[in-house]
Amino acid sequence: MFKISKVAVLVGSLLPASLFAQTIEGTVINSKGDIIVGAKVEVEGTAITTTTDNNGRFVINNLATGTKELHVTANGFAHLIKGVAISEDINQLTLTLNRSPIEVIDVVSSPVHMSVMESASPVTVLAGETLRRQQASTLGDSLEKTVGVHTNFHANVASTPIIRGLSGPRVMISQNGLDVSDVSRVGPDHAVATEASTATQIEVLRGPATLFYGSGAVGGVVNVVDGRVPTDSTTRGEWSLETNSADHKKLASFNATTGTESFAFYVDGYWRESDDYEVPVAPELEDDHNDSFVVENSAEESNGITIGASYLFDNGYLGFSVEEFNREYGIPGHTHDGDGDDDHDHDNEAAEDESVYADLEQTRVQLQGEFNVTGNWLRQVKLRAGFTDYQHSEIEHGEIGTVFENETQEIKLDFLHQPLSHWKGGISLHYKNSEVAAQGAEAFTPPSENETFALALMEERHINDDVLLQLGARIERVTLDASDVLLPELAAHAHDDEHNDHGHNNDKDYIRVFSVDHEFTPVTVSTGLVWNFTPGYNVGVSLSRSERAPSATELLSFGPHIGTGSYEIGALFARHQHDDESHIGLTDEVIDLETANNIDLTFRKTQGDVAFVLNAFYNKINNYYYQINTGLFAESGHEDHGHDHGDDEHSNELPVYMFQTDDVTLKGFEAQIAWQATDEIKATVFSDYVRVKLQDGGDLPRTPPLRIGTNLSYTNEKLSAHLDITRYQKQDKISSYETETDGYTLVDASISYDLPILNHDISLYVKGSNLTDTEARVHSSFLKDIAPRPGRSFSVGVRGYF
Repeated sequence: MFKISKVAVLVGSLLPASLFAQTIEGTVINSKGDIIVGAKVEVEGTAITTTTDNNGRFVINNLATGTKELHVTANGFAHLIKGVAISEDINQLTLTLNRSPIEVIDVVSSPVHMSVMESASPVTVLAGETLRRQQASTLGDSLEKTVGVHTNFHANVASTPIIRGLSGPRVMISQNGLDVSDVSRVGPDHAVATEASTATQIEVLRGPATLFYGSGAVGGVVNVVDGRVPTDSTTRGEWSLETNSADHKKLASFNATTGTESFAFYVDGYWRESDDYEVPVAPELEDDHNDSFVVENSAEESNGITIGASYLFDNGYLGFSVEEFNREYGIPGHTHDGDGDDDHDHDNEAAEDESVYADLEQTRVQLQGEFNVTGNWLRQVKLRAGFTDYQHSEIEHGEIGTVFENETQEIKLDFLHQPLSHWKGGISLHYKNSEVAAQGAEAFTPPSENETFALALMEERHINDDVLLQLGARIERVTLDASDVLLPELAAHAHDDEHNDHGHNNDKDYIRVFSVDHEFTPVTVSTGLVWNFTPGYNVGVSLSRSERAPSATELLSFGPHIGTGSYEIGALFARHQHDDESHIGLTDEVIDLETANNIDLTFRKTQGDVAFVLNAFYNKINNYYYQINTGLFAESGHEDHGHDHGDDEHSNELPVYMFQTDDVTLKGFEAQIAWQATDEIKATVFSDYVRVKLQDGGDLPRTPPLRIGTNLSYTNEKLSAHLDITRYQKQDKISSYETETDGYTLVDASISYDLPILNHDISLYVKGSNLTDTEARVHSSFLKDIAPRPGRSFSVGVRGYF
């Protein structure tokens, strides 16, 4: 039943009766004429939503006369969009949904409608059983089977997603539409402060998504959605227990929602612990005298809890949540191996003292609300606000070496208007302030403050149910302030230089300490069109021009970054050559915006026993900020604590990487084809590829290779079985000082069985990963040589729903 506010009743009593109190009744069926239970029927442009009952029927009351657009969705079926003329009589409808073997789930974080089969921009949503089957300890690893998405695989502890070859500051990671506000975009060894095991769905927007999330999303967005701010009081929940053989992982998680007529409450929590993970070959660690087949220092322990509550009223809700997120994980490749003898009498405590690990803590407060308005112009106001206090310490020999902090305040307000000449959409206001600081021996970026003000306009219109047109524009004011930027005296040298001074450590001597204050005005414009040119097929095109302000890391870095094994220098600095000598000083180049011009072409078959989504994209990015290996080396400034490195005079040195700009092109494709052979058996094939080229020739480092995968699944009322085979091709298109990576094939399988116990749905499952125990090294990983993927492993778990 739908509730009407007292104000609406009063206004309605003053207007002609013909304008209100109209009714739609109908039935939702499939192409065989069978009823569909639980189908969602939504009146677009309003907050009115209902679902079909056990007879496949629905009723919607209190509609005004005129043409309305119905949006009908159900699991396993293609979406239906249908224009209906509402008359003064009861409107009887029969709506038919056609089967789609590609799962269609709406993006909930967008002010305009988006799904894999309908939007102009390519999107993918993981939810339900698919999400639970693919979830891993890190976000990047959870998404790596998603078309167009790879992982940088930082040794199972801190992996982040790569979208179409882009990552770091170009891919926004968000939680319920707000920046996750950690420091994972600063370096690949920094974990993402969000959890997949308690999420309801994970949304991936491929290509520029700056209209919705800001200029930091020129490559794409990953949005983790959960119910931490409840929107209804229906009692429901989920819990799970799991263990894994490769790293002896133990996982427990739960989430639950309940409430009364006016109040809703939410709680979730999880705990996970794992050891160093096993690999098929001995890792290639320098000075490694241990032939054990594990990646040392790859253990982790995480836990978190979230509570939330909302006040529910006739025309919306207003709620808040508080999350405490903790994660302690090793930093592989950043350890000392002792003095090189074979004495194994050291106890475990001494071994732990030698390891280096990160201790992450985050507190996140989120405010969220939606208010449905019955005005002539405004129909809905959406509020999202968050405060995040993040800190992680890198601990070595039991002492804190470096501390990273991020304190962020963010607020978004979406004002959605009533349909205007069949256009739907609205205006979005966005403010974000982040204060990021790193202190300690390995703080390679100075403290900085980044502030963003933005105004965005997003509109869409359906034309005759066959054409969807989407338009958008966004303008931002971005400021970057840093008061203590350091220009050290750096004794960088090449290893073939016989006259360099290897023993000189200049990290404590500074040529200059100064402040910077940059202001940028990124502008984004976008247009997209989807044409249903014949029943069951559509084509889409999306054009966008988006601008991005460079991050503090890209501009201001100057120091050793042990997690990536490099000495990083930002684009604010440059290498100056004088005769036969060179030195690092301030750049003479103008610090400018990065500009991306992107086109996406999509061809889809949306329904039937066979469905497919084919994407081709071309992205030209001007003034692209990236790192190059200079061929030089610098002292790391890292104390060796008396360890003997033998005759290796370069053991305390790091290769020097400098940020610079160039024009690059990214082009590639994504393909997904699904065949529903029978009601129980489905086969899916996917492939993706991206080619990244510098304008003046050459390749960018760590670009993912061509990938081809297939999934075979069998599902009935109780049993679900899946077989995944994924081939990663050899990557030989590499940059200078980068090595080729051999191709490999991964075979994974899973099986689950559902049991109804005490009115609860219980699922028992077994998952097998890398069943052929293949040596698999991820080309996009900074640690590919010392941290291959885990070897053969099995997970056993139980999951319950209520």
